[in-house]
Amino acid sequence: MKTIYENKIQSIGDFADTFLEEKMVILFGDGAPQDLKDFCYNIDVVETDGEIEEGQYLLINGDQYKITSVGDVVQRNLTTLGHITIKFDGSTTAELPGTLYVEDKILPKFDLGTELKIINE
Repeated sequence: MKTIYENKIQSIGDFADTFLEEKMVILFGDGAPQDLKDFCYNIDVVETDGEIEEGQYLLINGDQYKITSVGDVVQRNLTTLGHITIKFDGSTTAELPGTLYVEDKILPKFDLGTELKIINE
């Protein structure tokens, strides 16, 4: 098992849970525009250790979600802005370039300190 990416939620915007009903979570680094910051789970901007690819797993506090599709700019946006959307719908086609699609399972709880990892098994 190789860890490709590792981070923790540092702060939570007042309206970050707005998109949970749509099975979406928005991550953004420190540089989030003020009008968007309230809708994001804020993380540090960190590098990845390899490519993020379909078939890998997103771990949220240890709960595994298989990555089903990766938007074209996910890798770049995550490492430069800390900004991606995670959609829990199991899509196998990346409709939006900045979205990471994972299997359709019950969403985990997102709190301060929630650990996010992407692993390659």
